[in-house]
Amino acid sequence: MPLIVWAAVAALVLPAAIGLPVALARSGRSDAVARQNLGRGLVTQVFEVGTLEARGTGAGAILRTLTPERVARRVRHMIDVAGRPAGFTMTRVLWAKLAFALAAVLLGTLATAARPSLLEVVIVLAAVAGGYHLPEAALWGRGTERQQAIARELPDVLDQMTIAVEAGLGFEAALARAASSGKGVLAEELGRTVQDVAVGRPRREAYQALATRTEVPELKRFVGAVNQADTYGVPLADVLRVQADEARVKRRQRAEEQAMKVPVKVVFPLVVCILPALLIVVVGPAVLGLLNGLS
Repeated sequence: MPLIVWAAVAALVLPAAIGLPVALARSGRSDAVARQNLGRGLVTQVFEVGTLEARGTGAGAILRTLTPERVARRVRHMIDVAGRPAGFTMTRVLWAKLAFALAAVLLGTLATAARPSLLEVVIVLAAVAGGYHLPEAALWGRGTERQQAIARELPDVLDQMTIAVEAGLGFEAALARAASSGKGVLAEELGRTVQDVAVGRPRREAYQALATRTEVPELKRFVGAVNQADTYGVPLADVLRVQADEARVKRRQRAEEQAMKVPVKVVFPLVVCILPALLIVVVGPAVLGLLNGLS
């Protein structure tokens, strides 16, 4: 197919592919702008999740036009789950998504410009989709590692808070002590929660934000138990002790699950890499001797 035909097809398809998501997300973007303008200047505005709806011109306006609001919110949530790693700002990630997708389109067009087949077109489309979601995959990997680290550290932190509460400290003081004396990602998140409460955020909202930005099931159960104990007046020392025991059981179960997966993961390298070399070393001399004897 001539190159001019591909250019004509791209001129017809690309505007529709870009304009359709923008048109579908326009209503949500308008609502987000209205909420941001109505909440401007309020104290609660400090705690809202940032979006791409800040007014401006230039590259920021282009990025807001090309990126639906739901994609921006998903990327921001993934950045929070990953712990806001250095260099992974929302603007950079969204530009990287567009840049990788455009690079895949250009390379695929150059590679299949002569005689494109259906398989090559499918491969190019898959490469474009993969390039568009590659930055999100990197964020997802970092977020998964961080969630696993939080789940491992949670039982020890809960034990420390239990001892502090039984010694006479309040829950917030025990939380602040665990955040200041601990090391690791969970201590950082607890420190951020303590700062949220210190600047005037309600405790229930601060604890719920902790569970939302980490996405760790054990931490979500702990936050729910603390909020419920605060509502019904249950002693927090008992709640912390029970939650620490449950978190420790979950940690042991995850370790056992990983141990059970090891034999299955070893089968492929054993069959592909180790077994052929072993057969060559053991059976090879016998086969050569047999061939020499027959000849």
